[in-house]
Amino acid sequence: MRVRDWLRPGLGIKRWLLVALIGVALIGAGISVVLSSLGLKVGSTASAVMLIGLGTVLEYISFRGLILSFLGFRKVNGIASENSLSNRNIIHDRILMKGPRVVVIGGGTGLSVLLRGMKNFTSNITAVVTVADDGGGSGVLRTDLGILPPGDIRNCILALADTEPVMEQLLEYRFKKGSLKGQSFGNLFIAAMTGISNSFEEAVKRISEVLAVTGKVLPFTLDDVTLYAQLKNGMVVRGESNIPNSVVENKSGIESVFIKPKDPRALPEVLDAINYADAIVLGPGSLFTSIIPNLLSSDIVNAINGSKAVKIYVCNIMTQPGETSGFTVSDHIKALEEHAGSKILDYVITNSGKIERSYLDRYAQDGSQPVMPDIDRVRPGIKIVSEDLVSVEKGFLRHDSIKLAHLIAKLANNNEMGLLDYYYLLMNLRHNGRVV
Repeated sequence: MRVRDWLRPGLGIKRWLLVALIGVALIGAGISVVLSSLGLKVGSTASAVMLIGLGTVLEYISFRGLILSFLGFRKVNGIASENSLSNRNIIHDRILMKGPRVVVIGGGTGLSVLLRGMKNFTSNITAVVTVADDGGGSGVLRTDLGILPPGDIRNCILALADTEPVMEQLLEYRFKKGSLKGQSFGNLFIAAMTGISNSFEEAVKRISEVLAVTGKVLPFTLDDVTLYAQLKNGMVVRGESNIPNSVVENKSGIESVFIKPKDPRALPEVLDAINYADAIVLGPGSLFTSIIPNLLSSDIVNAINGSKAVKIYVCNIMTQPGETSGFTVSDHIKALEEHAGSKILDYVITNSGKIERSYLDRYAQDGSQPVMPDIDRVRPGIKIVSEDLVSVEKGFLRHDSIKLAHLIAKLANNNEMGLLDYYYLLMNLRHNGRVV
């Protein structure tokens, strides 16, 4: 076997440990030569330098090889790909289990985007999901079967799952004809699991086990809640799915939102996760219909206030027609804390990246603009963290899930990451499909 093949990424861990031992031996030999050759001829010192240099190179190669092996990398035709599941389990057991305890609160697409990145830095994730959705396929199942809306739960489970592409496509598939037209197979899967379980909560846990979900996905309450919005013109709108359209039709913004029954009981497991968290993250997502509904439970707000975790709000990149048209960063913060009834935030993450003109023009046609960072209007005590976080997925503007998750992980660890910083570098390499 050629040396080049023997040292390629993706080989067994034992081989890299052997390389590391050889490197240590060479460095040790070099140091001993230096100590014994002090005052002798230059040739001995030169040999020592060569031994130390070669040992250092081997140490670097072995360390890199070990990390890549843990990541499950191998090279196929010069492109990085992943090895067996056992290697990925090593990452989970040795690195991710030591990651920060993060509770993410919200719903919708924004939450699933963050979770997709967050699972690469920690397995100690609890996703707390709103259950006020009453539209689309989720609304139909909620009405017909009397279960909590499964849509946002499904999206979070998929974001945190370790599934084959075919399984993910199956769970996301929507029927195109018949009485099931528009319904998601994933929603039906959750409904069926609920039917053979003792509760909706148990059904979600069993599905999470089947799909090898990293962390936990939990509804913020098991109560059957309905979301209402009071518009600035005094009109009251019933139902989460009706709120954005009513705002647009009446040309009147949202004054406040509330839930019936009032002050729903939070799931005890949610409160435990908040109590022991290193970081509590609100958003990104629809401000009034995905994030704030979770804060209408005094149980959750009290738990957040009592937790020693850093409290972080991830502000949306763009305003949302029917919810936050014309909102700045400070407007988002004000709405959040007014509904929570207290100053619950320590950090606010905003996007500083530039957005291509073509996307700005397209979003402007729907009445959406970038959220303006009016930092001078943000209340004292909140730290603004501004980074280039913009990404494009399937033609839509999204947060870069890996960058955002890395930033949150650093805030959770008091800006001290260590091994996770190196892991972040390798995650970018895997994201770009190459090893350098």
